[in-house]
Amino acid sequence: MEKRSLISITDLTKEEIVRIAELAADFERNPYQPLLEGRVIASLFFEPSTRTRLSFESAINRLGARVIGFSDTANTSVSKGETFHDTIQVISNYCDMIVMRHSLEGAPRYASEISKVPVVNAGDGANQHPSQTLLDIYSIKKTQGTLDGINIMMVGDLKYGRTVHSLLQALSHFNTKFTFVAPPELEMPEEYKLFLREKGLPYEEKREIDSSIREADIVYMTRVQKERFTDPMEYERMKNIYVLKNSMLEGTKENMRILHPLPRVGEIATDVDANPKAYYFNQTENGVYTRMAIISYLLGVKK
Repeated sequence: MEKRSLISITDLTKEEIVRIAELAADFERNPYQPLLEGRVIASLFFEPSTRTRLSFESAINRLGARVIGFSDTANTSVSKGETFHDTIQVISNYCDMIVMRHSLEGAPRYASEISKVPVVNAGDGANQHPSQTLLDIYSIKKTQGTLDGINIMMVGDLKYGRTVHSLLQALSHFNTKFTFVAPPELEMPEEYKLFLREKGLPYEEKREIDSSIREADIVYMTRVQKERFTDPMEYERMKNIYVLKNSMLEGTKENMRILHPLPRVGEIATDVDANPKAYYFNQTENGVYTRMAIISYLLGVKK
């Protein structure tokens, strides 16, 4: 079978995005399907992660495969000076798929060109996070009943936020309306706004979470990412620029749901957690089923 990697959400067609959401629903109904018994999947996290790494490993175990890999390069030959090229080439001899996160943009794409086996990008710098996007798509479909014509408000770090970049590209297939809420220093990069203009999709930019929240079907909150800042003082100035509070949800749509890729640092007040519109913890559970769908789809065991 042809090696099939997932590096960017643009590697998938609209039909494939929808199909993976359908497979995720199937895995949610039956979360233990040992389709990959006897297979080995490498989990290579060159950058720290909790939810993404553990949900991938949970998905792998539920599919009956074995996990090898690392979550800290300090205990690997990378710390001895082994090149990224050699690390990937060697590990691809040991497994049937590589799931990897790296701080450098483009590292997973490079890995996919070296590796003998498929590579799944679990996040590369401020670039892409396609598995998060697919679980977000599944979450939107579950809560809204459709992917077409969604009005989504994206709030916070839209410059470095790889989750919003990938999600914007995926939702461009579905006639989506976007509202971007960010300070000038963290606004959506011009390349993504140009992408929407070329697609003929509407968007507006705001500096505050204002009354337009009442028109949103999805409010997608993001944290200001400390690890993307070179100036600690700049981060301190930005980190609490937007805080979503329960009182701000009055008058919002009944179907509106709040998503967040997590971890949160303070951008969603804890008083929101009990509100039925808070969906971010359910969203993390959806990640396991979606990642089961991604792995099984790419390996061709469940089309």
